[in-house]
Amino acid sequence: MDGDNLQSLALPEEKKAWFVHDRFGMFVHWGLYALPARHEWVKSREELNDADYQKYFDHFDPDLYDPREWARRAKAAGMKYVVLTTKHHEGFCLWDTKATDFKVTNTPYGKDLLRPFVDAFRAEGLRIGFYYSLIDWHHPDFTVDPRHPQRNHPDAMKINEGRDIKRYAAFMREQVRELLTEFGQIDITWFDFSYPQWKLGELVGKGHRDWESEKLVRLVRELAPDIIINNRLDLAGLQPDIVTPEQYMPRAWPKRDSRRVVWEACHTLSGSWGYHRDEDTWKSAEQLVQMLIGTVAMGGNLLMNVGPTARGTLDHRAISALATYEEWMAVHERSIIGCTQSDFTAPADCRLTQNGDSLYIHLFNWPYRHLHFDALAGKIEYAQFLHDGSEVTWLRPSSNTLWANTQFPVAEDELTFVLPVRRPKVVVPVIEVKLKAASAAGLQD
Repeated sequence: MDGDNLQSLALPEEKKAWFVHDRFGMFVHWGLYALPARHEWVKSREELNDADYQKYFDHFDPDLYDPREWARRAKAAGMKYVVLTTKHHEGFCLWDTKATDFKVTNTPYGKDLLRPFVDAFRAEGLRIGFYYSLIDWHHPDFTVDPRHPQRNHPDAMKINEGRDIKRYAAFMREQVRELLTEFGQIDITWFDFSYPQWKLGELVGKGHRDWESEKLVRLVRELAPDIIINNRLDLAGLQPDIVTPEQYMPRAWPKRDSRRVVWEACHTLSGSWGYHRDEDTWKSAEQLVQMLIGTVAMGGNLLMNVGPTARGTLDHRAISALATYEEWMAVHERSIIGCTQSDFTAPADCRLTQNGDSLYIHLFNWPYRHLHFDALAGKIEYAQFLHDGSEVTWLRPSSNTLWANTQFPVAEDELTFVLPVRRPKVVVPVIEVKLKAASAAGLQD
């Protein structure tokens, strides 16, 4: 298929306006891997075969599952959309699919998990996204490759002789059709992932030819014309609707062909996506909030992940992290939602976001009394702390009153905010600056 024809499947920019506005979403990784509780890739990492893994299927019973609680916590944290792993690499499906028996309705739990999830999050006003793994270590036609649990099996190549990746690609389309026709409007489809460059002996990774990605995108566009499709289908000829850097922060707004792209960083609260009982790199409150700010300050969205337990609950560490966002976003949401990168250059230890004539200065490191921001000289109408609405003043040109001990007057082209000595008791303080109408810097087109 030629690139121009394929590019016609890209979503127009105006159809992504809601996504760019909303900025903050919840990722949910949940599956059988919650039972071993030692990473969502446990089947591959430990090279478990289907018989080894069967015990998790046989004992999956999330009796405490209450998606309404998850949805309430997401909304309270300031999140505006959610993306759930309907099927992860293990191949286990959270809905009553007709395409395989490896699904939740055949476990001891015996009920569809996906429909109540969708209903609960919609009831809280969040848009719905479905993650769908292109990888499937359970499917009988998914060939052994460099990341497959059987990659080191002495008969790996022989096992592949009876497998047909084209049948698997057709299976995926059948499942995607179910997901996009049986649960109402779905706003995001999050495919994961392609790896044609990976090699292990005679085994090679998989890309768009294996997934038949062109057919898959056409099906998605047919069923959901306005849905957002991410960038992990290995389609070089298609400008993705969103770009999704994972577990790292770009140094600047990502570009493709010298043009800024719509992008979303995806991150974990700790070091794994699925529930990991003993993982101990949980991020601090400062890291969590600064990651959200830093992403929006470069024109991006943040998709922050939770990994529910095998009983269907969010563990205390995840609840604490969401509470961090809830407390901060309760008074700082307008410095995030609807904002983007500012054309002003931030002072040292600060990050900027902007929405029209409202500029937000996020102070990552609290200075002593003064914040110098000369680019704003003569451009400010008013300034205040966002958490309590208290005025933030600045030194006036030629005024020596507060600077008598330095004997340096304030020049016309200089601006210095006057801050309290003690940092306000919020994770990241924010100064909201109302710019004079003629002084508001231009924003993203």
